[in-house]
Amino acid sequence: MSPHPTALAPVVLVVEDDDILRMLAVDILVDEGFTVLEAPTADAAWLILKSRSDIGVLFTDINMPGQMDGLTLAARVAERWPHIRLVVTSGRRGFSNDDMPDDGQFVLKPYRQSQLVSAIGHAG
Repeated sequence: MSPHPTALAPVVLVVEDDDILRMLAVDILVDEGFTVLEAPTADAAWLILKSRSDIGVLFTDINMPGQMDGLTLAARVAERWPHIRLVVTSGRRGFSNDDMPDDGQFVLKPYRQSQLVSAIGHAG
């Protein structure tokens, strides 16, 4: 898939506890033509994932409040819904694509618009 979505672009679920960062990521992806859902925690994202069958990409922060963090969420998604592609972000160095479940992508914060769009486009 090209970095720019088409009519067949996957629905992206953005999971970020920082309201401003979540809003920014959602705005970037919507402006690029993606259909976007959002959740403030991994726990809330899990409920959305269980209720929808059209999600194609999970974009999640690692460090969040609640019962599970973003890496746990990504691992559970990879196990239960292997068709959902994974993009994980964090401001902490030390992670790479190799550390992500199910061949997921890692994007270091602060990320640029082009980095986010490229990671989502390649994941989908």
